[in-house]
Amino acid sequence: MGIQDWSENIILVNLEPEPQLGEELKTVTRIARDRRECNAVIDFTNAEMVTSSSLAQLLRLQKTLRDKAGKLILCGLSKRTKGIFVVTGLETVFDFAEEQFVALASFQMTV
Repeated sequence: MGIQDWSENIILVNLEPEPQLGEELKTVTRIARDRRECNAVIDFTNAEMVTSSSLAQLLRLQKTLRDKAGKLILCGLSKRTKGIFVVTGLETVFDFAEEQFVALASFQMTV
């Protein structure tokens, strides 16, 4: 699994292709619930598609993080994958970054 602690309050997730993608998101949500402060970067570089189940998991994760005053950033999305967020109207719900480095740097800039 590609879940790692980037820092004390940032979880970095390098997603695997479906169907493992959904399980990784469930795991990250459980980890986030157990932490006092938590932010997350989800890297979609290896994810070829996103199912409705995974979108629901992302929404749950985002709610969990927001309840803890945390933030979720999605990065590394292909045009096809990003299109799923556009078609579903979720492009305005999530924060996006082009690549992992930019997503992680944005947390440093807000500190």
